[in-house]
Amino acid sequence: MGDLRLFLLLPLSLAAFHGAKGCLECDPKFIEDIGSLLANLIPSEVPGQTQLLERQVQEMIRLTFKVSHSDKRLRLLAVQTVIKLRTWLKNEFYKLGNETWKGVFIFQGKLLEVRQSLEAKLKELLKNFSEAACSEDCIVVEGPILDCWTCLRMTSRCFKGEYCGDEDPRKAESQEIALFLILLATAVILGSAVLLFYFCIFHRRKMKAIRRSLNEYLENKLEELMERIDEEEKDFRPRK
Repeated sequence: MGDLRLFLLLPLSLAAFHGAKGCLECDPKFIEDIGSLLANLIPSEVPGQTQLLERQVQEMIRLTFKVSHSDKRLRLLAVQTVIKLRTWLKNEFYKLGNETWKGVFIFQGKLLEVRQSLEAKLKELLKNFSEAACSEDCIVVEGPILDCWTCLRMTSRCFKGEYCGDEDPRKAESQEIALFLILLATAVILGSAVLLFYFCIFHRRKMKAIRRSLNEYLENKLEELMERIDEEEKDFRPRK
């Protein structure tokens, strides 16, 4: 069982530590502990034990990541609160371990209930802490603060900007510049279209005038030519 846990949990720990993170996965050892507890809950004779264990650990990691990344304001939490939440989750697994094994489906249903309870608790804790930390009074607990997105610990008592869901001034400025450039490009395109339309109309009228003048010129020349031909015919007629 020890080799199985080591083989399974090592890539999961690395993925959680170097990739997307949630509040509970900032400590890689926590993932190993959860995997060990889950492995002890699943009898070795259960078919597909490795796949079942891997799937349940991934579901737990995915849940905490989803909660902390669902809102910009849900990324800060007191380290002591995170520790208490981890302890609560481990106790839930210990309770499951004391129950009689009733099959894979019952086991998955109980784990689903644990994940739902964890999701509700984590959302409430993150929301309450954010409201306190981002308020004008900055009423927060003592001790370091954990940024669940980066796993960095901070000692700031008050937060603002992106931590509180406020728009980054530099980002807002970039958006304004982008909007201005879009409007400018649109104005240039529309202006070019108007000028092209005007040029086409003006050119068309000019070409009509040229064709009209050319037709009149050709008609006059043709009349002159016909008159000359008539005069020449008269000169060559025999006199009676």
